[in-house]
Amino acid sequence: MSKRWVKARRFGWRLFQLVLLAAVIGGAVYWMKFSPIPVAEHPVERGRIVSEVMGTGTLEARVEATISPKISGRIKRVLSDQGERVVEDDLLVELDDEELQQQVAIADANVAASRAAIARLMADKDRATAAYTQAKSSHDRNEKLAVQSAVSQDELDRSSEALAVALTGISRAEAAIMEGQKELVAAEKTLDYHRARLEDCHIHAPFDGMIVSRNRELGDVVVPGTSIMRLISLDQIWVSAWVDETEMAKLDAEQPARIVFRSDPSQAYTGKVVRLGIETDRETREFIVDIDALELPKNWAVGQRADAYIEVARKDDVVRLLGDLIVNRDGHTGVFIVVNHRAVWRPVMIGLRNRNAVEVVDGLQPGDVVITPTNRSDVLNHGRKVVSQ
Repeated sequence: MSKRWVKARRFGWRLFQLVLLAAVIGGAVYWMKFSPIPVAEHPVERGRIVSEVMGTGTLEARVEATISPKISGRIKRVLSDQGERVVEDDLLVELDDEELQQQVAIADANVAASRAAIARLMADKDRATAAYTQAKSSHDRNEKLAVQSAVSQDELDRSSEALAVALTGISRAEAAIMEGQKELVAAEKTLDYHRARLEDCHIHAPFDGMIVSRNRELGDVVVPGTSIMRLISLDQIWVSAWVDETEMAKLDAEQPARIVFRSDPSQAYTGKVVRLGIETDRETREFIVDIDALELPKNWAVGQRADAYIEVARKDDVVRLLGDLIVNRDGHTGVFIVVNHRAVWRPVMIGLRNRNAVEVVDGLQPGDVVITPTNRSDVLNHGRKVVSQ
């Protein structure tokens, strides 16, 4: 066999390999670029769409109080515990009052002594008044007799001096009574003070509510400001939610809301916006929105985390589509639909939107079918063949 023939065979074999390789590559390219893409179909339907603003916060009581003593003392009794409901003026805590009872008894005795002293001073005034009346009568008689020269000047002078002494006795008695009355007032004020301190040993509930925490036990020594327990009012429990300041213009009082607690994310509870904060956090650019919790789960706790969804707009019977079906191309919003087994790009106009769905104002009608690739790695293009699955 000649060398030329061998070379021709080698060249032919290599040419065959190149053609085969080109065919394989071409087939792969065709398959990747032009073969039908499996897609999922999503029928367009009508329905309700609700636009919401979300905020995250904690469950709080609008009214709460720290139960603490006005005076220092040792806890003698604790009559309420965590989780219990109480009524206004219920006795919550009692401090040891033995010493204060003794002080009240002493102050009460001082008041009685002051009153007895005043009674004695009043009697002294009566005696001084009687002495003055007698001295006045005697002096008047001597003055008449002196005109008739029936008494001497010395006798008249002595009666005049006795009258002056009797008048001074009255003034002295009146001054003593006034001083005694002042002492009585001081004693009564002291008694009121000790009685008030004795009453301060009994700590009462300032309003109806629930004890959410108990921080002290029997025998503990407490001082003013010491937290013995925390009381909240159940009249209004709300979620203080932090909302981005960009949503501020959409919000207003009385708007309905949904409250979802982290402890049970599958359940939503009704709420209502009560008030809007008027100060924004300078770092997070968020502000507080207080949402009244009209419903609460069976088990709840103050400080519990919750997400609030505030309804800011609502439309019924609109063309609605899942939000993740919307595609952006070159700054335009649209979807892919099927026409003759091919993907066709259709621009749409969007109205209201929420976390899951959007309102389609123009571009789609109920009954249209929007498609998305079944495999995330596939990319739809206008005119690409598709096959529904």
